[in-house]
Amino acid sequence: MSPGRPTAKMSKLKVMSVFGTRPEAIKMAPLALELQRRESIESLICVTAQHREMLDSVMHCFGLKADADLNIMGKNQTLTDVTVKALKGLEGCFAEFRPDLVLVHGDTSTTFSAALAAFYAKIPVGHVEAGLRTYDRYSPFPEEMNRCLVGRLATLHFAPTAKNAENLRAEAVTGDIFVTGNTVIDAMKYTVGDGGFASSELKSINFSKRVIAMTCHRRENYGEPMKNIFSAVRTVALTHPDVEIVYPVHLSPVVRGAANEYLANLPNVHLIEPLDAMDMHRLMSASYMVMTDSGGIQEEAPSLGKPVLVLRRETERALDEFETTGSWEECMITASRFAREHKRAVYHIYTSSHRLELEKHVDRISGEMMRSYVEAQAHGLRVSEADKKLVCDLYRFGITDIFYEWLENGMKEDLEAQIRRLSLLFTGNIRASLSRVQIPAES
Repeated sequence: MSPGRPTAKMSKLKVMSVFGTRPEAIKMAPLALELQRRESIESLICVTAQHREMLDSVMHCFGLKADADLNIMGKNQTLTDVTVKALKGLEGCFAEFRPDLVLVHGDTSTTFSAALAAFYAKIPVGHVEAGLRTYDRYSPFPEEMNRCLVGRLATLHFAPTAKNAENLRAEAVTGDIFVTGNTVIDAMKYTVGDGGFASSELKSINFSKRVIAMTCHRRENYGEPMKNIFSAVRTVALTHPDVEIVYPVHLSPVVRGAANEYLANLPNVHLIEPLDAMDMHRLMSASYMVMTDSGGIQEEAPSLGKPVLVLRRETERALDEFETTGSWEECMITASRFAREHKRAVYHIYTSSHRLELEKHVDRISGEMMRSYVEAQAHGLRVSEADKKLVCDLYRFGITDIFYEWLENGMKEDLEAQIRRLSLLFTGNIRASLSRVQIPAES
């Protein structure tokens, strides 16, 4: 290179992170902070403010500042309101900033709108927390359909687990798939520490008692499901005076109306204002257990070692233990240990009017678990899908029947020992069964 000749300056990659709700902000915050540290990247943040106040608290907690704020939140806003306003606002935002890549998170209406707006502008989309599925388009609503649609629009898919990545490959999505882990774990490094609570309401709680941290806000629970949840919580509060229930109530008028109707004026139920990320994480850390319909809190609480009662009909996060262990028996053992540790609660559900819902959930999870196991055992064999299903059903029905019988008998037997014994009996037999029904090789 000749002295004095000007060098071409490498242009920075312009990456815009778009989010609009509290959970999105918490999970995107560590990524946004890391992007800011990269000299080769110009990091931009656009917020839709789908949730205004709760979003702002997270931004403050992590020291983030928005480069663009669409401020779309309105009173009694519908999903259509959110989507239309976000889509229009993002059209202008992308035209002004001209990002090279748009990053979205999860499954909110902001996420879908941002992915669609970026697609219209021919800007590549990276989907953080991609591949979660329940395969029920209305549960969770509208999240399941939002994330499925974003999966079709994105070109980079950042899946938390190998199972999530497998879901995407099964759907034949275009673009590159990466298994990244969950950014919420990174976020909690910033929030959970030795410090106390900022909230005066939390400072007044007696944490020497069994404290249950609770959230409930999802649209799919509006109406009868939410009434049933709050009625059950009211019963727990009235029959267990030694328990303190702390419920930061969502700002939705629907949620607040139902919460006040069923839970107000109970001395051991604390209906408090929404918490910032730091106080919420510290509340969970100090609690005995967590009840929630939040997808994010389902991930956060176990990382703090807290049991979680999921207040939803379906969850896309149920197979993590199987994904981690790679074996059906360890997954079942984990489930049996949880049931034994929370014997009263599990037995109450099993003997209540909600037994059918519990059995449907167990059947679905065991089905997914055994299907994965049978597929692994069928590797290298030419077996029809019908025969694989038959083998899968044969063994999973045996497993679930043993589990139900154990519940029926009051969880007295050593289920873990039974599962270990069953594993010995299974070993080699599933593969042998599949080999007997192989499709003959074509001549």
